[in-house]
Amino acid sequence: MKKHFILIVSILLVILIQSCNKKEVKSESKNAAIIDSLPNNEEFEENGEEYDEDLSEDVEVIYPETGNKTADFLPKPAIYEIQYEAKGDLNKDGLDDVIVVLKHKQVNTAKRPMLILLQNANKTYRLDKVSDVVMPAEYNENDFKFYDPENISVEEGALRIYLWGGPHNMILCKFKYSGKDLVLTYMTSYSGGAGQCIETTADYEKGEGTIAEIYTMDENSSPISTFKTKSEKHLFENTSILDLYNGEENAP
Repeated sequence: MKKHFILIVSILLVILIQSCNKKEVKSESKNAAIIDSLPNNEEFEENGEEYDEDLSEDVEVIYPETGNKTADFLPKPAIYEIQYEAKGDLNKDGLDDVIVVLKHKQVNTAKRPMLILLQNANKTYRLDKVSDVVMPAEYNENDFKFYDPENISVEEGALRIYLWGGPHNMILCKFKYSGKDLVLTYMTSYSGGAGQCIETTADYEKGEGTIAEIYTMDENSSPISTFKTKSEKHLFENTSILDLYNGEENAP
């Protein structure tokens, strides 16, 4: 009888111990934490490694509103670098402002934002205008560069953009401040082929323009015709000079 009692007690103890072990396993599984093995930005910087940001063309960028130098206005994420920079008094307050053209670091067919940075009295700058369309893309899909050379400058209170694509493909335009608006005031362009070229000039301040047909193989050219420009303002922020050149914005 004693032997049977001891056997039964032993069996019960074994069952009890196994039950406790299962509860401990479940508890350990429930409280286990999943640790992400990817380091954050700070860990990359501490290890001297560069953090791989999203350099895609479609990512939304944010521009700082104020800064001490042009580099302070590079947007986040860091997908752009400064390509061109020009200085001069645009708003006629006696202080040199800065115009900056940005270039995508990896995509040469991407848009090239142009920033207008107005100087403050304390020598800092404020971001006044941004245009994603005024400056055309640098290359097409076949890796062909549209204009070479390209130049931006500030002359007599006007932003001057000059694009040279050859003797029969040139665009020159000027933007000036009118109140708080930066508007297109002048544009001239050449377009054509071998032996013939069309020169179109639009003076938006005067409200008039001219068109001339020039024969490069002949000293004579056709009489100049005149036209009236439209009264609507071409604002810096949304004016594509390439579309105007191609007649896609109901130019002139």
